[in-house]
Amino acid sequence: MEAKPHACTLEITIISGENICVDRTPIAENIYVTVRAESLNCFTTKMVSENGGIISWNEKFMLDIPMHAKSITFDVQCKKYKAARPVGVARIGVLDVLAGRNIASATENNNGVRMMSYELRGWDGRRNGVIHFSVKVVVPPPEDWPGSYEIKQAKEDRKNMSSSEFEHDYSKVDQDNPKDAFYSSRRI
Repeated sequence: MEAKPHACTLEITIISGENICVDRTPIAENIYVTVRAESLNCFTTKMVSENGGIISWNEKFMLDIPMHAKSITFDVQCKKYKAARPVGVARIGVLDVLAGRNIASATENNNGVRMMSYELRGWDGRRNGVIHFSVKVVVPPPEDWPGSYEIKQAKEDRKNMSSSEFEHDYSKVDQDNPKDAFYSSRRI
C-alpha cells in the first residue's frame, strides 16, 4: 500500500498554556495537548500540572500536513478520574499558518520560527484559556499544491502592506452563537 503524499511538514513546538480551567476551577492537573492536521496521525504532549497559572510543555513535533488538510487542531485535555476530559480546542487554518494570513503580528525570528498564541474554546463555545506555540515550515508545500498560489500572494501582500492592514476583526464573531466562535479560533 502506497502512502498518501503530504503537502508539507511543520515543526510545531507546544510551549505553554495559561488561564486554563477544568470544570470551571482554575486548578488544572494532568493537562496534555493533542495536535493533528485532519488525519488519524496525531501527537500528544506529556501530562503536566499548573504552576502559578501557567502550564508548560515545551515539546516539539514534526507534523506532516496531508494534501487535503484545511486546519490544524490543538486539543487540550485533562486526564481526570481515569478518563480523558476535553478542556479546550483551537483550530487554525493551514493556509493561515503557511501564508502568515491573519497573524501579521506574530513574531518571527531569523530561522523562520513563528510564535503564536490562540484562544482555546470549550465544547460549549466558552473561552477557556490560551495556548502558546511556535511553527516552522520544514518541508514547504509543492508548487502544484492547491493553496500555493494563496501562500505566495499573501507573502507578497505582506511585503507591500503595513502590518496593521492585516489585523483581523474578531468582533464580527457572533457572540450569541458559540458554535461560530468555536469553529473560528481567535488569534491573540
